[in-house]
Amino acid sequence: MYRVVMVRHGQSEWNQQNLFTGWTDVDLTERGLDEAREAGQILRETGYIFDAAFASVLQRSIKTLYHVLDELGLLWIPVEKSWKLNERHYGALQGLSKSETAEKYGEEQVHIWRRSLNSRPPLLEAGDKRRPQEDARYSKLDPGFLPAGESLQDTIDRVGEYWDDRIVPLIRQKERIIIAAHGNTIRALIKFMEDLEEHELLDLNIPTGVPLVYELDDEIKPIRRFYLGHPTKVEEKKREAADPEQNPD
Repeated sequence: MYRVVMVRHGQSEWNQQNLFTGWTDVDLTERGLDEAREAGQILRETGYIFDAAFASVLQRSIKTLYHVLDELGLLWIPVEKSWKLNERHYGALQGLSKSETAEKYGEEQVHIWRRSLNSRPPLLEAGDKRRPQEDARYSKLDPGFLPAGESLQDTIDRVGEYWDDRIVPLIRQKERIIIAAHGNTIRALIKFMEDLEEHELLDLNIPTGVPLVYELDDEIKPIRRFYLGHPTKVEEKKREAADPEQNPD
């Protein structure tokens, strides 16, 4: 049996302000930093140790991983960062508040964009400074790979490809892996691994700063998943994650 641990980054500044974040590189709040440290403490207390780690190229993911590894005394292990672990790209919605978006497009449409598999938000137009082609961290990538907005299925496709190409080979070598990523990245990975139905995915909300453990069989197929931490606190954070006013993407 193999194990992999995933942690959604702690609360970000735009989570706190209830703004669509996507690929915007916002920082963690003080609460977010505390959540990252607490995740590391929980992993240390439950005896987890890792050989390699993964993060997106967004600082809220990177800093969360840093503080988790710091609590574990594992800052020295290899860390790989990839844009394929970025949050879902929310296109022209990035930077807008949920209330502004609902007023402009309607509550039902916003819900469809956030939770359906194949619906893309309004895309960023050519020349928009928010396009990833304008960001130095993506300058060496083929511009054709970089989205102007994504559906959840788009996110599933890129995350699943990265899982198969980069992470699974290490798991097969018995490397112990931790991934610090984003709410929709982890939802996408769960959908990819478990082949959930769309209605099951709609009810899947990932709490911030709570370690999620996957046990995998010899074929790297899920046996079960569970959260670490005090059950009451985990349930409280799961309820918070289900509230769109407290848990923007």
